[in-house]
Amino acid sequence: MTAKRTIRAGAIQIAPDLDTPTGTVDRILAAIAEAAGKGVQFAVFPETFVPWYPYFSFVRPPVLSGAEHIQLYDNAVVVPGPVTDAVAQAARRHGMVVVLGVNERDHGSLYNTQLVFDANGALVLKRRKITPTFHERMIWGQGDGAGLKVVETTVGRVGALACWEHYNPLARYALMAQHEEIHAAQFPGSLVGQVFADQIEVTIRHHALESGCFVVNATGWLTEEQIAKISPEEGLRKGLRGGCMTAIVSPEGNHLVPPLTSGEGILVADLDLALITKRKRMMDSVGHYARPELLSLVLNDQAARPMHGFHPNRLAPIPGDQSDETADAATQRDADRAIDQRVAVLRGPAR
Repeated sequence: MTAKRTIRAGAIQIAPDLDTPTGTVDRILAAIAEAAGKGVQFAVFPETFVPWYPYFSFVRPPVLSGAEHIQLYDNAVVVPGPVTDAVAQAARRHGMVVVLGVNERDHGSLYNTQLVFDANGALVLKRRKITPTFHERMIWGQGDGAGLKVVETTVGRVGALACWEHYNPLARYALMAQHEEIHAAQFPGSLVGQVFADQIEVTIRHHALESGCFVVNATGWLTEEQIAKISPEEGLRKGLRGGCMTAIVSPEGNHLVPPLTSGEGILVADLDLALITKRKRMMDSVGHYARPELLSLVLNDQAARPMHGFHPNRLAPIPGDQSDETADAATQRDADRAIDQRVAVLRGPAR
C-alpha cells in the first residue's frame, strides 16, 4: 500500500522592488521565511520576478525602452551566482522546495528562466521559456527542449512552465508524459486586466484536469506607485492593473483555497497526493486514456548550441579517418537513435 503523502504548498504574490538591484531578492528571502513559518514545503514565486518583469516593454515602444532594457541587463541574474546562492541557502535552511522566475543573463542575451531549488538547496532545474510572447521577444531569447523535463524533488515530481507556454499543448504534454505530480505555473500579474486573470484561471485549471496533477500558480503584483513609475500616461497604466490569479488547484480542477487576485499575500494549501491516483483512475492522458500508436510526441531535448563540430588543429580529413561528411552522417544517425529512444520512453507505460 502506498504511504499517504501530503505536501503543504505556498503560492506567493508580492511586488518586486523596482528601485534597488537587490531589493527583490531581499523580499524573496523574507517571503520564504514567512512561508516556512506557515509550514510550507513547496513555494512558487511569479514569472521573472528577479529583478522584475519587464513591464516597460508592454507600454513603451522599443525605440524608447533602451535605457530600461540596459537596466534589466545590469540587474539580471547569472546562474549560478550570488542570487542563486542566496535562494539556495534559504531553501536549505527551511527545508523548502522553491520555484523562482528570473531574468537570466547569459553573456549578451537575457532569458525568461525558471529555477527549481530542492529542499537541500540544490538547483535541480534551470529552464528557459521556449517562446517569449509578443512584446517579450524584444527582451528575451528563446529557450530549448532541454528544459522541458520533470525533476524529482523532496516533495515529488515537479514540472514548470511560464505564462503562455501553457497555451502550447505539446509543451504541456511533454511534462505530462513524464508524470509530473506538482506543476509550478508562473505569470507576471498586474497586466492586461481582468481578462488576463480569467484566462490564467481557465488555463491552470484545465492543465490540472488534463494532467491529473496539482498546479501551484503565482502571479506578481504592482502597487499604484510602481505603476505610475513605469508609465507616466494614465491611458497606458490601465494595462498594468488586474491580471492577477495566484491559485492552488487540485488534480480535479478545483481551487483548494480562494485565489488571490489583488494585493500581496501567500496562499497556503495542503496537497493530498492520493488525489492524483483518484483522478488518473478515471482519466490518465498519458496512460490508459492515451493512444500512442495513433498520437505521440517527439521531443528534441538537446540544449541549443551556437557552434557544432569544431575540431582544433584539424583543417582537412586525415587519410584513413572518417571524412567530415561521414562524421556528420554518423552524428545524424546517433541523433536519430536518441529520438527513437525518447519516443519509446514517451510511449511506454506509466511508471
